[in-house]
Amino acid sequence: MRKIYVVGIGPGEYRKMTLEAAEILKDCDVIVGYTVYVDLVKEHFPGKEFLTTPMRREEERCRMAFEEAEKGKTAAMICSGDAGVYGMAGLMMEIGKSYPDIQVEVVPGVTAAIGGAAILGAPLIHDFAVISLSDLLTPWETIERRLRGAAMADFVLCIYNPSSKKRKDHLKKACEIVLEYKSKDTVCGIVSNIGRDGESCQILTLEALKEKETDMFTTVFIGNSQTREIDGKMVTPRGYVYERR
Repeated sequence: MRKIYVVGIGPGEYRKMTLEAAEILKDCDVIVGYTVYVDLVKEHFPGKEFLTTPMRREEERCRMAFEEAEKGKTAAMICSGDAGVYGMAGLMMEIGKSYPDIQVEVVPGVTAAIGGAAILGAPLIHDFAVISLSDLLTPWETIERRLRGAAMADFVLCIYNPSSKKRKDHLKKACEIVLEYKSKDTVCGIVSNIGRDGESCQILTLEALKEKETDMFTTVFIGNSQTREIDGKMVTPRGYVYERR
């Protein structure tokens, strides 16, 4: 059976791509992806055929990959981070129903939650929830319910797509919701351009986060009631008890 690989390339830096992902892309004939993501990997896989579409043309991009596989080529659809976390794996499988002779295999990658957490320290050591503030495909009312539920349950929150040119106030609105359940001094962190040029991070309070300007290349972390700043790092204790000697 012919196969398409849906590959998570990680945050963008080649050395943070998994060995499995790199090996599969080296063996592929054609690599399909969003233009920005293809530009991140192009130099590392010379001699490959690259096919791209801009944002908002995801279905077309997926069908392109299946069409290449139908020609007998080994094809890979690449996604930033992990293909199964706000990536293309689900859509590829849905569209794959129209191509029963082609198998879809998902190859995991380092998603922004994991990459950003490592830069900040250890904010995700205990239970956490990942929520996207993009209301392009999800109604804001649904996003708001999820924010309230996670904040009420004292999860650490990892927020994707906190704001954009058309959604400049979404992070502020989210913080105002979370402030109904968490202290204004809750330790938070932001990481921008994870694994790319211009990478930066900052630890701040929830009150300060409410006024912070971010973009689509920023990942936001809101701590739980136990999260602390330790030696300049954001740390959420899990509750281990150490015997003093």
